[in-house]
Amino acid sequence: MADEQKTHVLISPLEEIMGDRFGRYSKYIIQDRALPDARDGLKPVQRRILYTMQIDGNTHDKPYRKSVKSVGLVIGNFHPHGDSSVYDAMVRMSQNWKTREPLIDMHGNNGSMDDDPPAAMRYTEARLAPLAQYLLQDIDKNTVEFTPNFDDTNMEPTVLPARYPNLLVNGISGIAAGYATNIPPHNLGEVIDAAIYRLQVPDCELDELMEYIQGPDFPTGGIVQGIEGIKDAFTTGRGKIVVRAKVEINQTKTGQQIIVKELPYEVIKCNLVRKIDDIRLNKKIDGIIDVRDESDRNGLRVAIDLKKEANAELILNYLYKNTDLQVSYNYNVVAIVNKRPMQLGLTQMLDAFINHRIDVITRRCKFELDRMEKRCHILEGLIKAVSVLDEIIALIRSSKDKADSKKRIIERFEFTEEQAEAIVTLRLYRLSSTDVNELRDEFSHLVNEMEILNDMLAYPKLMRKEIVRELKEVKKAFGSPRLTKIENEIQEIVIDKQQMIPNERVMVTISRDGYVKRVSLRSYSASEHLSTGLKDGDELIGYKEVNMLDTLLYITSSGAYGYTPVYEIEEAKWKDIGSHLNTMVSISSEEKVIASFVLSSFDTNASIITLSLQGMIKRTMVKDLMVSRNNKTMNLMGLKAEDRVVAACVVYDNADLIVCSANGFVSRYNVNNITPTGARSKGIIAMKAEAMASLCALNNNENYVVIYCENQSIKRLKTSDLPLTGRPVRGESICKKVKSNPSVIKMIASGDLNDAIDFMKEKIEPVLFKDIALMSKDATFSSALHLEADSYPLKGIQTVEIREFSETEPLEDNLEVEQEAFDLN
Repeated sequence: MADEQKTHVLISPLEEIMGDRFGRYSKYIIQDRALPDARDGLKPVQRRILYTMQIDGNTHDKPYRKSVKSVGLVIGNFHPHGDSSVYDAMVRMSQNWKTREPLIDMHGNNGSMDDDPPAAMRYTEARLAPLAQYLLQDIDKNTVEFTPNFDDTNMEPTVLPARYPNLLVNGISGIAAGYATNIPPHNLGEVIDAAIYRLQVPDCELDELMEYIQGPDFPTGGIVQGIEGIKDAFTTGRGKIVVRAKVEINQTKTGQQIIVKELPYEVIKCNLVRKIDDIRLNKKIDGIIDVRDESDRNGLRVAIDLKKEANAELILNYLYKNTDLQVSYNYNVVAIVNKRPMQLGLTQMLDAFINHRIDVITRRCKFELDRMEKRCHILEGLIKAVSVLDEIIALIRSSKDKADSKKRIIERFEFTEEQAEAIVTLRLYRLSSTDVNELRDEFSHLVNEMEILNDMLAYPKLMRKEIVRELKEVKKAFGSPRLTKIENEIQEIVIDKQQMIPNERVMVTISRDGYVKRVSLRSYSASEHLSTGLKDGDELIGYKEVNMLDTLLYITSSGAYGYTPVYEIEEAKWKDIGSHLNTMVSISSEEKVIASFVLSSFDTNASIITLSLQGMIKRTMVKDLMVSRNNKTMNLMGLKAEDRVVAACVVYDNADLIVCSANGFVSRYNVNNITPTGARSKGIIAMKAEAMASLCALNNNENYVVIYCENQSIKRLKTSDLPLTGRPVRGESICKKVKSNPSVIKMIASGDLNDAIDFMKEKIEPVLFKDIALMSKDATFSSALHLEADSYPLKGIQTVEIREFSETEPLEDNLEVEQEAFDLN
């Protein structure tokens, strides 16, 4: 007794248990949920919906019925899952923007291209679409295998007879355990033509089939690019194509319009419109005025209004690249073949359908033969009974009941059970001569039909001819023109970033600590000359009105340089600090910006002069500073361990340089005394001094220089008072030495009387050269400027002009200079 009460416990490793359970689950998901059958192109839920509506009489020639009724019948009889999953599958089969040939005819709100949900199933009505009848035709003639449903109360088909290749025509997508499928729809007429050709030429090549099937044919139309991707998909079951919208560019009285008429497959229209509007609002590309969805019952239409001067092709290419106006579509043809998931090419898909149709017609022929043989057997009995009718009537009248009548007729005339049943149930009016002739005619007709069916079973050519006839019948009834245009090559989208930038003027600022910003002229004008936003302890290098297409170049204290287009600088308000350079280029936070330049092109005969603290000077051609990738700073001047760059300026051929030391000595010589060198060179000696402070160039033969000291004292000198010297020399003194209050030079600048130097503290105050005291070289500095305490001068952002390259001969001492540079390197 105790043994009987013992519970049987199965001890097994967890890995084996999990593997077994997951294996069963995976098999179920693959075979009975997510993947289509290659023969009818349907998932189980779709097949059950169509079969349920068929046996319920919910066909295209009957009135609509509530969707909820069909969903309930499907769940109750064949598909014990959630009602939403069944209803969603039914709705998708009715949506003509997702299904190339809808199989469900739904009345009511079945969703939209904007991804609006359909109305609840209690509000919508549905019935089978006419084409669905051709998937179900002959299902009652033992053409397919049936299997018990989930509770063994009903039988359901394992596949539908399918008179056309639905897998190719409507396509499908699904995700199973370890498998996924993504099959696009194709044109019904093209698919049928290819199937007919495959039937007639079983050993045909793929290229021959592709003469019939051009590629996918999406219900939303569009343009498919990439014939190689289509061929790969038709060969292996995998391939990538590009699908783009069909658009046209129209000229209007006030501007231009891009009209979108067809969208790529499964693109949600409202999301696309929203994305384009975001691009317009964020000004990611200039020229878009407005975007509107003008779709109505007549068709899809999205209008994008452009400025009159906008480059419509550029904007369209940008939208192709950055929105769903162009998408990639990946073929992944996986379907169930012989209860196993397989990757299929075009020929394998067609062969799966053809073999299925051969099997269906074979079973149908056998079913019809069996039915006809039984009918002929009955007809033989009825015809025989007519000849002995009087005896049969007498026999029946003398019998006790129907069973006794059948028994006596069989014993007397040797009729079979089936014939005797037909005789005793025969109505008397059928015994007229006319009806007897009809029986003979029916028998003769059935014999002929049986001969045809036997021939079809005996001769495969006749079987294939029947399949062709049926396919042509479907094409004649439901064939439609191709919607999607096929283009052989994938058009490469090339966008010139500079063409996307609006040609407008902006204000740019850059600080010593490397903070930059781009400010609209409106924001700058509203500042009323107040100082711009800076981090505590930072100083402004300069600000300048520039074009959006200009380039901002900067030089750091470590001898490096970098540059970035103005349009890539983050826009900010005048009072904002801005963003650091390291958000655009790789730069150390320890580096300080020494000088900055703005240029519209690197193709100029201009040079950048850099000066180091320890007295080295170097000349680099601007044209040599351009690199293919400007995402980091590049070396401009080789420096010793304790050295750093203190100043830099732009200079042109034959201009004079004025180099100034911190203790008040200057040297003036022609720039051609400095030979341009490469990025790794350290340069040559500028002048013999302990510490250098600044330099400037007399590019336009300026008449004055201004010298500014760290204690805010200042003076103006005539450039004529500074004679040309050799290089390197100690230079000439430009100020009187005062031991009690020594002057440390901070900056030297060149200009004429109406030029100005900006000073900044709380406000930006320009000081004209003519307002600065003109003094001799032997005089001390003036402190007459009435500036805010702790004001400092701005070095300014220098403009690099576009100057043509000259054929000027080098100066006589250039050989000496080059030799000196070589020795130093």
